[in-house]
Amino acid sequence: MNDFATYLTGFLSVYLPSQKNASRNTITSYRDTFKLLIKYCHDIKSIPAERLTMNKLSNQLVIGYLEWLETERKCSISTRNQRLAAIHAFFRYAQYEEPEGLLHFQKVIAIPLKKAPKPVIPYLTPDAMQVLLAQPDRSTAQGRRDAVLMSVLYDSGCRVQELIDLNVSSFISGTSPIMILTGKGNKTRRVPLMKNTVSLLEAYIHENSLDKPWKIDYPLFVNRQLNHLTKEGVSYIIGKYVPYARKENKMVPEKVTPHMFRHSKAMHLLQAGVNLIYIRDFLGHSDIQTTEIYAKADTELKRIAIENAYADLVDNSLPDWNRDTSLIEWLSKLK
Repeated sequence: MNDFATYLTGFLSVYLPSQKNASRNTITSYRDTFKLLIKYCHDIKSIPAERLTMNKLSNQLVIGYLEWLETERKCSISTRNQRLAAIHAFFRYAQYEEPEGLLHFQKVIAIPLKKAPKPVIPYLTPDAMQVLLAQPDRSTAQGRRDAVLMSVLYDSGCRVQELIDLNVSSFISGTSPIMILTGKGNKTRRVPLMKNTVSLLEAYIHENSLDKPWKIDYPLFVNRQLNHLTKEGVSYIIGKYVPYARKENKMVPEKVTPHMFRHSKAMHLLQAGVNLIYIRDFLGHSDIQTTEIYAKADTELKRIAIENAYADLVDNSLPDWNRDTSLIEWLSKLK
């Protein structure tokens, strides 16, 4: 009996969606981890999928798999750690299903994550973001759709998957308009929208006849096949406006990803003096430590804080040493 196949099926089909309430993206990521693991076992270790058992999945085999991801597939340390986190979760699940294999499973669970340098958070300045958002040609239907899409992406601070999953019913207008977002772990949150974004969004909904009662479950943004957009589709929409925005403002990066809109919104809220607790809730972070990365990355806020905290100790009226002829003569003799 192939216990690996049994456990993997239960893990992906029952445990993650039903017991852990994992999102579709999380389950897909975990599935891809094991697809690659099976490929590694088949291609490198000559173990076909039908013969792959839990006993054969030793900690040394898993370490070899992780090294293969880095060296052969050129995966980043971050991706390696994500794959390992999925394997850890699977073996934690397995140890409760098969307690007699506890020692074997815990050797795999004990494999540590690999330390990686913390990346710089990429974001756009307010001016650069304003220029980028102004690029779509609003005289065309496609341009208006793109303008609304990018405005909602920035103003709500949503993840790209959250944007893709939006339905017409996700937008609630009125005196305090909000967008209902469904994030990681299928957790929902309500975020306020600014009046300019609301105006664009209401006009877009009316133009596309999405304000009919029977269309509340229609996708808010669709592709040419009238289906939900894909992540690649959103990236393409943003990417086609970047070169034009760079011509107006060189502060616009050469490459702008959908997630940079989220980073930019967080940084702009922080720079506007919004408390980190509120930013955490706005972004849907489960831990304030995740939100603190923005405070650590904002050098402008650090500069202002230092200026406000300390008096100037260096006298800016120091004498001009160029007028000291004896000093100049001494310096000129140095070889």
